[in-house]
Amino acid sequence: MARNGFNERTSARVDAVEGLLAYASTQSRWSRLAIERVWEAVALSRELARTDPGAHTALLARSLRTAARLMLRRRRPDDALPSAQEAVKLARAVGGAPLILALGCLSEVLTALGRHEEAAMAMVEADKLT
Repeated sequence: MARNGFNERTSARVDAVEGLLAYASTQSRWSRLAIERVWEAVALSRELARTDPGAHTALLARSLRTAARLMLRRRRPDDALPSAQEAVKLARAVGGAPLILALGCLSEVLTALGRHEEAAMAMVEADKLT
């Protein structure tokens, strides 16, 4: 019975992350609340991934990608880079679509920073995975 309670709490926390990410993704790039919500999602995802990495690492990587893309929309690629890099690092453990998406995000950030060769390398790696 305690296990079911744990699963229900975990499921509710995953739903909360999903809601926070959806909210942040649909707001104006200048919305202060979008920034607050995306960082709430990252923090909650970190807790979930710490508890069960196999089940929640992809969610953390997605939260970090969302944060990086929000920073890009705000024309802050320097602030986007650490999140994009961490998303790739985490997604390497998961592989598949999460890694392809994380590499695409990293490529966008690197392009915005004028680091075109590195951006191209990230896209080549993503292409090899498809």
